[in-house]
Amino acid sequence: MQKVKDIRPFLKAELGTQFPDSELRGFLNWILEFVLDFSVMDALMKEDVLLKLDEINEVHRISRLLKREIPIQQIVGYAWFYGTKFSISENVLIPRPETEELVDWILKDGLKGKSVLDIGTGSGCIPISLALNSTAKISSLDVSDLALKQAQYNADFHKTTIHFIQADILKAKSKLLLGKFDVIVSNPPYVLESDKEKMSANVLENEPHLALFVPDNKALIFYEAIAEIATKKLNKNGLLYFEIHEQKAQETLAMLLAKGFTELELRQDMQGKDRMIKAFWK
Repeated sequence: MQKVKDIRPFLKAELGTQFPDSELRGFLNWILEFVLDFSVMDALMKEDVLLKLDEINEVHRISRLLKREIPIQQIVGYAWFYGTKFSISENVLIPRPETEELVDWILKDGLKGKSVLDIGTGSGCIPISLALNSTAKISSLDVSDLALKQAQYNADFHKTTIHFIQADILKAKSKLLLGKFDVIVSNPPYVLESDKEKMSANVLENEPHLALFVPDNKALIFYEAIAEIATKKLNKNGLLYFEIHEQKAQETLAMLLAKGFTELELRQDMQGKDRMIKAFWK
């Protein structure tokens, strides 16, 4: 591997039996950006540029880590979300495109002059993206001290003012830490324990299970707790937004109706999966 154009066949030779071509293309784009500060177009125009020794070594290092099923975002230390770069680590979930769609929905509904509570902040991608694209007053909650430190770092880096709260929403006393809000949003743990067998090793071995999994017999445990908080902490005409498990949409809708929410709206993500719910609180 001597030139920029040699990186693609190198990755194919090293990782082709382990990853499909679509993922290899993604790895290539990350490497071009992280190692060379190149866009895909830059790589095409500069394909015969000679690689420096430290650049070659870095490509080899990344390849070795990818073989160990470590996510590329954790290797490079950041992920892109809603057009913004977020620092990440093994202590937080890697932001997903479906969550970008949830953020986009909220922003298009409008947040001018509103107060927002995000529950389960992780990297801070939801509250920070809302703060960067609106004038809302935003608070964000997580049970994990390590996640909150990551989120605070990202908030400071992007010069956003977020009020972070450490609390366990499954404990009643957590409600005492909260004020009133116009909007509550959450992407809580919703992956069923039984889903583990279908998941890739890079997720199972590298992302925090605390932020991912729920028991099959308590699939809505966090949704029920958050909805109950919302009945007490949403202002009149407030809105509750959820990212959901695609197979639990109807159960989640029924639970929200039973708690008194109205004007429920279910939306699908770009892959056509039931993924987001909005509920109105009168």
